[in-house]
Amino acid sequence: MTVMEMERRYQRLAAQLAKLQVMAQGTITERTIERDIDATPGEKKVYGPYYQWTFKDKGKTVTVNLTADQAKQYQRAIDEHRKMEGIVEEMRQLSRKILEMKTVGVKKRKRGE
Repeated sequence: MTVMEMERRYQRLAAQLAKLQVMAQGTITERTIERDIDATPGEKKVYGPYYQWTFKDKGKTVTVNLTADQAKQYQRAIDEHRKMEGIVEEMRQLSRKILEMKTVGVKKRKRGE
């Protein structure tokens, strides 16, 4: 791939970044709780599902309980964030290649010189 092709790809990736929607980091977990029913041994009552969003804030793990509707919306935001991370990673790789091809590096000496 030529430098010009890489620069065009970089610009297309930048345009994709501009189209991203609301983003959030973290993970959504669906939980249920099973409890034994005292009156009928061997049977269980299931509670839930409950939804939790877990993310890091200033190095600390934070957990927030969500409704089912919130969980869907937050999951979309998390998916957008992951898309953004993939795009940015490709942009970093392209940037490195473009810089390597457009600049002159240090000349390596042969042993004994």
